[in-house]
Amino acid sequence: MKRIFFVLFLFLLSSSFCESAPSYGTKQPEKNQIFIGAQTYSILERKLEQEHGEVSSLQHFINISYGIFDWLSLDLKGGAGNIKQKPDIGNEIVYPSYMSGGYGFRIKLYENPKTKYVFGFQHISVHPYSQKVDETKHKAVLDDWQLSFLGSIKTSKITPYLGFRWSRTDYIHWVNDERNRKKSDLTNSIGIIAGGDIKINERTWINIEGQFIDAKAFSIGMHFNF
Repeated sequence: MKRIFFVLFLFLLSSSFCESAPSYGTKQPEKNQIFIGAQTYSILERKLEQEHGEVSSLQHFINISYGIFDWLSLDLKGGAGNIKQKPDIGNEIVYPSYMSGGYGFRIKLYENPKTKYVFGFQHISVHPYSQKVDETKHKAVLDDWQLSFLGSIKTSKITPYLGFRWSRTDYIHWVNDERNRKKSDLTNSIGIIAGGDIKINERTWINIEGQFIDAKAFSIGMHFNF
């Protein structure tokens, strides 16, 4: 019961600003255990509000997950990513890849030998190189937020999972030195997550995930257990 109240507290604390990123699935490190992996995450399409069109991004990360407790894990990532923004009127701006990073946590709500339910919070921030268009300097940051609830079924080789998320993507744009935050089209945007962990051996697995409805995105990564 204390764990349920803790989850609700974190949800209320986060709900004023939270929204998308890969969920990491339901495989979590145990207490003091570490997972390390490499991941590619692609946002194929995310609508922005008003006339700001849509945004896409390709990101590559090194991931680290650490088990604080058997039921609570901390997720960190660092790497590089780009941004492509296409307004309703005008030309697409492509910002070349540069620094990107993220953080989050996952809480195990329930587990038995076959099924598991996990609540998670994830955030990614992408800071690509600025770009000049017709002598005008454009700079951008992509902030990607997500709250998720996932359930999985464990088999000998594959652990598929399915769930829903509440997500948000902010495209923060500077024209010369003037800043403007352009939010996703829906402030409270609900989407679906479907994915799975494919076991290679006792210490290695591949994670594949797709995200739908609020955005079109997918991720793939290989992870190792230490």
